[in-house]
Amino acid sequence: MSADDLIDAVGNRHASAQGPVRIVSLVPSLTELLFALDLQDQLVGRTAFCIEPAGRIEAVPVVGGTKTFELDKLMALKPTHVLVNVDETPKALADQISAAGPAVVVTHPNTPADNIALYQLFGGLFQRHDLAGDLVAALERELRRTTVWPERKVLYLIWKRPWMTVSQDTYIASMLSMFGMQTQCHDPARRYPEVAMDAALLAKTDLVLFSTEPFPFAAKHRDAFAREFQTDGRPQLRAIDGKMVSWYGSRTIEGLRYLHAFTTQLEN
Repeated sequence: MSADDLIDAVGNRHASAQGPVRIVSLVPSLTELLFALDLQDQLVGRTAFCIEPAGRIEAVPVVGGTKTFELDKLMALKPTHVLVNVDETPKALADQISAAGPAVVVTHPNTPADNIALYQLFGGLFQRHDLAGDLVAALERELRRTTVWPERKVLYLIWKRPWMTVSQDTYIASMLSMFGMQTQCHDPARRYPEVAMDAALLAKTDLVLFSTEPFPFAAKHRDAFAREFQTDGRPQLRAIDGKMVSWYGSRTIEGLRYLHAFTTQLEN
């Protein structure tokens, strides 16, 4: 990607930074990506949910949550760039930041391959071309794997009371589909729809995946689910690491390796 092609997910054109850079990230996976690009010294603010890389992120000031950050606190950090995401950052809040002066960089990867453009965008913006190129090469190696997986109908749960899942046009569904796992309960009007859990749905489901985030599903929740819906081994009930499936950026490379191992274990 050349300096003339630094265009973000909503078509905003950006210039390559030539002077000192001060970055606030409002997206956990993008915060992690900044460290992978050796930009930790330029990161001046984050959300309370930006917790990776653990042991290195804690000293960075917190400006609030992904959807509830404090604009005054954010602006007091004098950022040159603020990183946001279409799904995680309300547009009205992103517009407020932009009106206050910083360059707002909007991201919206929907497939693992979309991270290639993301790496190139950040590499070009923040003068990290070589490190971005290394990430592109590593991701492309994972994307070239040609393993053929059996098709499974899966219910990927992200919440309970009410039960919620992911539609097929989400990043999570795209990651799973690379490994033969086709998500159910798609709703074209909602990316994260509620689920009417019943015997009919479970009868046509091969695998129920209990994600570790945003709801922290644990073994006790799977056991309670099995008792309530009398699954008795069908469908299979499995825990899955939500970060590995839903975090984009540099985490995608590790996430694809994780899903390769996870799906291989299903075969045994």
